[in-house]
Amino acid sequence: MKNLALAVAAVALFAGACSSSDEPSTQPGGSSVSAPAPKGTGEAGGTLTVFAAASLTESFTALGKEFEAAHSGVTVKFSFAGSSGLVQQLTNGAKADVFASADQANMDKAVQGGVIDGQPTVFATNKLAIAVAPGNSKNIKSFQDLNKPGLNVVVCAPQVPCGSATKKVETSTGVTLKPKSEEQDVKQVLAKVQSGDADAGLVYVTDATSAAGKVDKVDFPEASGAINSYPIAVVKGGQSALAKEFDEFVLGAEGKAELTKVGFGPAA
Repeated sequence: MKNLALAVAAVALFAGACSSSDEPSTQPGGSSVSAPAPKGTGEAGGTLTVFAAASLTESFTALGKEFEAAHSGVTVKFSFAGSSGLVQQLTNGAKADVFASADQANMDKAVQGGVIDGQPTVFATNKLAIAVAPGNSKNIKSFQDLNKPGLNVVVCAPQVPCGSATKKVETSTGVTLKPKSEEQDVKQVLAKVQSGDADAGLVYVTDATSAAGKVDKVDFPEASGAINSYPIAVVKGGQSALAKEFDEFVLGAEGKAELTKVGFGPAA
């Protein structure tokens, strides 16, 4: 009888030990196996890479921050440069999710190169202006004035959208410029005027507006005959869903507000 009681007690003790070992530890430093935690919204994020024309630097940088704030866990990484250079990078295999060009011609090249997914959409327009040093000591008032003797003028290279627009104005006015240099993007032109390396530069209205205080802006009527349309599109092989959301963001109220601040015109 005594042996039976001992056996029962041993079984009970063993069962209790097994039962307690199945329970998660509640002691500090203890470990346990529990159900997976709910997936956080940030885990579905990642990095969105946007290739964009140099003239979009200020407005897209601001939009990127707004997009990140509205999409937890998402980081927007920009590559700003001349549109022609960006197309070349994309067709050579560079990875991106979104491409925004400063003209339709370079977007067409990207489409023909097979790197664009879907149909590009125009989201803004832009036109040229003359950037000069604050105070405009050279008294530049017109496009024709850029041919004044002794004046150092810089422009964009012809393959760059701002350079293509410059050529259109030259054709319409009959004025052929003799630039000191031809730059690969509009920000390089602006930088030369800001540094004093050039007396004047042909940039976009938006660039001169963004640099207010560092340069003065001289508008000229012939610029209206060389307006550039800015299309945006999703790049093949990237994060298509998130890229489409960014496209919609740019095309929506937030995008229009930021673009209007620096002088972009509405989509034609």
